[in-house]
Amino acid sequence: MNTFKALIADKTDEGTEISIKDVNIEALTEGDVLIDVHYSSVNYKDGMVAAQGGIAEYFPIIPGIDLAGEVIESSDDRFNPGDKVIATSYKVGTGISGGFAETARIPADWLVPLPDGLTLKESMELGTAGLTAGISITKLEQAGITPDNGDILVAGASGGAGSLAISMLADSGYTVVASTGSIDETDYLKSLGAAKVIHRGDVTNQDEKPTGKPLFQAAIDPVGGKTTEYIIKSLQPEGALATFGLVGGIAVSTTVLPFIGRGIHWLGVDSVFYPMELRKKVWDRLAKDLKPKILDKDVVSEVSLDELPQVLHDIIDGKVRGRTIVNLKK
Repeated sequence: MNTFKALIADKTDEGTEISIKDVNIEALTEGDVLIDVHYSSVNYKDGMVAAQGGIAEYFPIIPGIDLAGEVIESSDDRFNPGDKVIATSYKVGTGISGGFAETARIPADWLVPLPDGLTLKESMELGTAGLTAGISITKLEQAGITPDNGDILVAGASGGAGSLAISMLADSGYTVVASTGSIDETDYLKSLGAAKVIHRGDVTNQDEKPTGKPLFQAAIDPVGGKTTEYIIKSLQPEGALATFGLVGGIAVSTTVLPFIGRGIHWLGVDSVFYPMELRKKVWDRLAKDLKPKILDKDVVSEVSLDELPQVLHDIIDGKVRGRTIVNLKK
């Protein structure tokens, strides 16, 4: 078949338009590997493209920064028809055609072979959110974080990366404190493994003191802004912070005192252009010791391509918790 179904995001005079259309395979952007897409997943960045008309390099575009499927054909010797592969981040869904389609064409250098221990569905239940959580935990461990050295704070805990991070950390023996703007999600977050749930207002910087009481050995921070300020001031000596979000703002006001007085490690996490060899190692961990026990459970919702437009608006409005995957075979 030369045509397939895809979600198209376009800009109009009124804002943005999302539609499901039949697309000719020749309309796909260039790449080495043609893929029969089985699953994709929904990320905040996808909402920014489709619901807000932002960050993409061109419009109209097929969004979807994640996808998993089987190779149809390849001009690169590393991949053969029938191979199962994952593509996340790089410019997928923002600079080239993405995963919200039955067929995709992706550069071979951006593809990860599906590791043993994961199904295609599980790989998208993880997706960029899981990869980001995995990179964060790996970096925290490299900074000396261990399960027996104190609590770990996970901010933005109800989101995809936060939910998966809680489960990964708890399964690895860490004591997790989860912060959220929705305290009515307490039971849900505790079901993922959080030992304690607090309101996000409790982890928002409220004063100009350079340091505060040392409460946490480490933190995973998908929020930014005042939350990052609070965390920096609240880490124990030689504590570590992994930062990858900005929904709370990009400006952070701090001093050097927490860093030179307590030896704080502030670790930036970029899953978009994370080096491929390191990326493969994290995916291997996600298939093994960091594989969350909660996959296929309450943390994951599944939708069809036809149901996807509403989800893209909902994720921008903060109405989506955990992970949402898109079944392209549904």
